[in-house]
Amino acid sequence: MSVSTKLAALARRSLLRLGALGRARRSLSILIYHRVLPQTDPLFPDEVDAARFDQQMAWLKQGFRVMPLAEAAQRLRDGTLPPRAACVTFDDGYADNAEIALPILQRHGLAATFFVATGFLNGGRMWNDTVIELVRRAPGPRLELAALGYGSHAIGSDAERTAAIHALLGQLKYLEPAARLAAVEQLRGHLGLALPDDLMMNTEQLRRLHAAGMEIGAHTVHHPILASMDEHGARQEIARGKAALEDMTGAPVRLFAYPNGKPGRDYHAAHVALARELGFEAAVCTSWGAAGPDADLYQLPRFTPWDRKPLGFTLRLLHNLYRPGQTV
Repeated sequence: MSVSTKLAALARRSLLRLGALGRARRSLSILIYHRVLPQTDPLFPDEVDAARFDQQMAWLKQGFRVMPLAEAAQRLRDGTLPPRAACVTFDDGYADNAEIALPILQRHGLAATFFVATGFLNGGRMWNDTVIELVRRAPGPRLELAALGYGSHAIGSDAERTAAIHALLGQLKYLEPAARLAAVEQLRGHLGLALPDDLMMNTEQLRRLHAAGMEIGAHTVHHPILASMDEHGARQEIARGKAALEDMTGAPVRLFAYPNGKPGRDYHAAHVALARELGFEAAVCTSWGAAGPDADLYQLPRFTPWDRKPLGFTLRLLHNLYRPGQTV
């Protein structure tokens, strides 16, 4: 047994002991993923691929009691949450969630919650993916976008392409939704590149997840930054997304994830009130931490476990247990 493996085993034993003490005993850890790729993406080497996700689910199962999010939220509300409770969630609705993540979850006997933005199903594409795929396919060594107001970017290497992607996403992310869409379409027209139309799930894949016992949660229609919208627009995005999913699955949608999810920046107290009013039983954000017994069930924190080694993964889970998460 290697030193790393021995240290990871020690960390897991520490997790088991500490999980029975204090705040950790009554806390809920919620992991957030977006995609599970078939293999590593050279532009985004930290994005989880199938082998890494499989290993992470094995590590998670060794140290935590993994349970459906709806059940965990109810037990958090009732004060009956078991020690070391954890949930697995996915955001946005990528096709690889059904094609790659689902078989791995089933092999480990684990349930997960998939928060789906309905406007991109059946051939759609999220605005950020349009930007990513444009930069991925653009001929190098430079991407000249000064005429559109987006500067000039070196793209001669994978690292330079990744930097260009982050720069463009940063310029576009907090635009009002209609203006952002128009800007992305302008970029697409300017570059004139063919883009994939199978990144997101179709209805059959969504129903397959539901039929496999996975929880389907709402994530709006078009994934807007709710804080950038008026109340009527935000209400429509949340309510229509919920209704569309219920129509596709024939089941109530009880859970909601705020797009982007940073408290106070991406959503406000008014949006928390909307989630309650529209009939959700719980909602999740992207504030790092674990939900303790006093947590707001409509602002449950989540975190992204990016570690490649079992020791780092286990220690991050342990550290996260003692972070309460931020709310609005």
